Amino acid sequence: MNSVVIIPARLASTRLPRKLLLRETGKSLLQHTYEAACRARRPRGVCVAADHQEIAAEVRSFGGLVEMTSPDCPSGTDRVAEVARRMTDVDVVVNVQGDEPEIDADAIDAVIELLETRPDVKMATLATPIRQRDKLLDPACVKVVFDVSGRALYFSRSPIPCARDWDDRLLTADPPNFYQHVGLYAYRRDFVLSLALLPPAPLEQIEKLEQLRVLQAGHSIAVATVPHAALGIDTPQDYAAFVERQLMNNPG
Repeated sequence: MNSVVIIPARLASTRLPRKLLLRETGKSLLQHTYEAACRARRPRGVCVAADHQEIAAEVRSFGGLVEMTSPDCPSGTDRVAEVARRMTDVDVVVNVQGDEPEIDADAIDAVIELLETRPDVKMATLATPIRQRDKLLDPACVKVVFDVSGRALYFSRSPIPCARDWDDRLLTADPPNFYQHVGLYAYRRDFVLSLALLPPAPLEQIEKLEQLRVLQAGHSIAVATVPHAALGIDTPQDYAAFVERQLMNNPG
């Protein structure tokens, strides 16, 4: 299938201002993400969906492909859909967040493979086991449960499943009982175009989770599991830790 990665990139950010343009490593955060996505084998290419000329200029400076989108797009999914609408020869679109510079190329290939092997679903995502109770209880860590065929049943900020009688062994069970949702999505092109037209759903508005719009509308989301999740950059502390990891891995 003909697939492409689209990275929605917004200049404004709340907790870490202009974070995609931070460059203490010698490269912008956005360039790190772009280059990580380019290491995936299945997509034919990578494109940034930019909302501002500063973002576009940064992408062009490192030789990347960029498409301008409306600054009024309410979400990254809408930004992805705007670019996907212009790509009439694409079958599958992968949404990679611009603030994930350590995204695993194998994870990108995995969500594409899900749609290649599952013609019954129009959207795919990933999950990774949760082994710490504090993460299970953290509303910032989105949880997912899925059925035996790998179809998502629900996503929540609450612990799901919720153990009526807690036992620490629940965290070490094999297969795992708890999974963190990894915010990487692959869509069939026609589906992401229709998704952008769906109104927000009640469950989505309560949990503040856009993927619940898909489930409440009656569509399926395929879920594959991966050993770990990439660390997104949301705060100054996140970015400082990323810079430190880069310096350790590339001392020269």
